[in-house]
Amino acid sequence: MTQRLNAMQQSPELFKKLVDFSLAAKKGSLDVGLLHLIEIRASQINGCALCLDMHIKQAKLHGERELRLHHLAIWRESPLFSERERAALAWTEALTTLPPHGVADADYDAARAAFSEQELVQLTHNVMGINAWNRLNVAFRTEPGSADKAYGLDKASFS
Repeated sequence: MTQRLNAMQQSPELFKKLVDFSLAAKKGSLDVGLLHLIEIRASQINGCALCLDMHIKQAKLHGERELRLHHLAIWRESPLFSERERAALAWTEALTTLPPHGVADADYDAARAAFSEQELVQLTHNVMGINAWNRLNVAFRTEPGSADKAYGLDKASFS
């Protein structure tokens, strides 16, 4: 496999701006657990190994149940997610895949019913952020687990 660049080393100023954007997007009233779910779901769709690994560990450290993590790929069929979580996951999928016809009215209506205007904008910014990270890490094949120690994720206990 071809060795890829380290994006952070090559462009630390842009990397920091993306970190700053992501941290700013998380400030608001949305529950951190919900944000973990959307980060994991977008990372599943985009095939981002680093982000999927990282956000699953973060979710577990924040108390997310393992069965819900396993069911996230099948959230539409699973009874383990609330209507609000379902609306957020549908919104995440719509913005991550961006269908040719755009975001369906049904997805928008469900999101508007579940979230205030401010929350929906915050949710959208968080989906934008994880998609940016996914694209960066997929492009350069950042190794899963490579930042565990720096982010305290080595404390997540998975066997």
